[in-house]
Amino acid sequence: MASARVNKVTLDWPLPVRRRPATLIEELDRHWMRLTLAAWLFVAAALFWSRWGQIYWLGLGDTDDNMRLMQVRALLHGQAWFDLRQHRMNPPLGFNIHWSRIVDMPLAALILGLRPFTGTFWAERIACGVAPLLPMAVAMLGLGATVRRLVSPLAWPLAVLGLVCCSATLPMFMPDRIDHHGWQLAMLSLTVAGLCDPAARRGGALVGAASAVSLAIGLEMLPFAAMAGAILALRWVWDRREAERLTVYALALGAGGLIGYEGFQSWDSSVLRCDALTPVWLSVVAAAGVLLLVLAQLSPARREVRLALAVVAGLAIAAGFAHFFPQCLGRPEQVSPELERNWLSNVREAKPIYQYGWRLGVPLAALPVIGLIGAIFATARADRRTRWTGWGPVLLFSMFGAAMMFWQVRSGAGAQLLGVPGVVALVWALVPWVARHRRKSRVWAAGGALALLVVAGVFASMILRWVPTGGKPDAFAARVNRANARCMTLPALAALDRFPAQTAFSFVDLGPRMITVTHHDAVAGPYHRNGDAILDVQHAFTGPPTQARAIMRRHRATLLVVCPNMAESTVYRARAPKGFYAQLARGATFPWLTPLPLPRGDPLRVFRVG
Repeated sequence: MASARVNKVTLDWPLPVRRRPATLIEELDRHWMRLTLAAWLFVAAALFWSRWGQIYWLGLGDTDDNMRLMQVRALLHGQAWFDLRQHRMNPPLGFNIHWSRIVDMPLAALILGLRPFTGTFWAERIACGVAPLLPMAVAMLGLGATVRRLVSPLAWPLAVLGLVCCSATLPMFMPDRIDHHGWQLAMLSLTVAGLCDPAARRGGALVGAASAVSLAIGLEMLPFAAMAGAILALRWVWDRREAERLTVYALALGAGGLIGYEGFQSWDSSVLRCDALTPVWLSVVAAAGVLLLVLAQLSPARREVRLALAVVAGLAIAAGFAHFFPQCLGRPEQVSPELERNWLSNVREAKPIYQYGWRLGVPLAALPVIGLIGAIFATARADRRTRWTGWGPVLLFSMFGAAMMFWQVRSGAGAQLLGVPGVVALVWALVPWVARHRRKSRVWAAGGALALLVVAGVFASMILRWVPTGGKPDAFAARVNRANARCMTLPALAALDRFPAQTAFSFVDLGPRMITVTHHDAVAGPYHRNGDAILDVQHAFTGPPTQARAIMRRHRATLLVVCPNMAESTVYRARAPKGFYAQLARGATFPWLTPLPLPRGDPLRVFRVG
């Protein structure tokens, strides 16, 4: 009996099912997020290794990167969370910075985590090398999700490769590029992923939250955030079933904007300024969220009525903005006409792409243009539903990104990122099309030409390196570039530490780097909220020597630091050939300036101000 019972139990027990091992294609589809992060880790390690020399020498090449590190240092040394003034610039008042604390957090966390094991010296260098690589992982995931939904679940590796090939986008994620642009591009990748997300709630929440975070970081991507909201409104106009997506987007945008303002903006941004997420833009975000929420709840049956309501809502926001904040109808920086004429209008990244030479313009525009062609091609081939809910929004966003690039070249990094899905779609369709017609020489020729066009566009910046310039080398430009590079190096500026700590009067573009790598304070940096200090520097170097001395004494500067042939110095010499700096550059001496010795070969010139 016992034996029979055992046999019965054994027979009733489910037999093990032998499963077929997953194929490589199934693994690529199932574990795409893990594999994307693995690819990111490989790329990040390669970039970190290739930039090790720059990391070791704390080669923060941009003024904003230096100021970001100083902002984090101040926070870690006890400066209040909402006090974003840089007190080592323009002392004793400090320098008003229009940034937020969002981008400070990962950099500060890395330094805090590394410091007990490596000390401050290495903690700062490693953190500055690693921090910019973190948003690159987010950007890869966002683009991967987009092409998986629109092209193929297996197309995500091409999105990763496409991002790596973006000549203007990838540098924003390079080690030591610790400014906020990388994080804003990461939010842009999440925005485009949310626009084509078939899950209404998830897509709406993703677009709203990413837009809010981007606006809390800075207003550079404000036009992209506005366009994303307009695309979601158009989707609702076309199909009232999109009301749920619009509802979640409105709630996420409004709540995210409020959190971004209350949790991360500085005390100096609590006034009605136009250059950050101040009460001005918080009001606009809140009004947009409320109106879109009302529209989504109403959702009239007729498409014409929905369109009319959307237009009325947009006009109401524009009219309210013009009525309550007329000071923001011009440039958001709100600088004086003199400063706009002499400084802000000459910022290169704010100029349109057609004002650049073809050697700079072609590599920047090639990928967005080819991506736009690919998006048009994919939209035309898509079925009706995917055309209007998938590729349609991405196409509109890509068109907008390309148009923004022709308005301001600083939008080129975003335009290239938005062009990646279209490039992937073009490549994904091209390969099987050529393979199906492998016996037809014309198809092979056309396919090869198209492939060459795509490859040339993606690698345009590399290809143009081999194109001869067709002229003699510009000795003046070479001299300026050499001075720009040498005077910003750590060894050149560290030599200033042989003199007691004091306030140094120098070029505007040299100020942030000087306070980062020396113990001296500086008078000015290239930040529009401090226009008076910038004008003081300009007036000192272009005016007569007596005026320069008076301005330096007013700022309590006892040290004068200049870099001959630096780009900013050439502006002063050209603008005022008889001004103070032009005389100083020609070797003139002044009784109130005493030259101070520096190590042989140091590119700087230093004087004691008496």
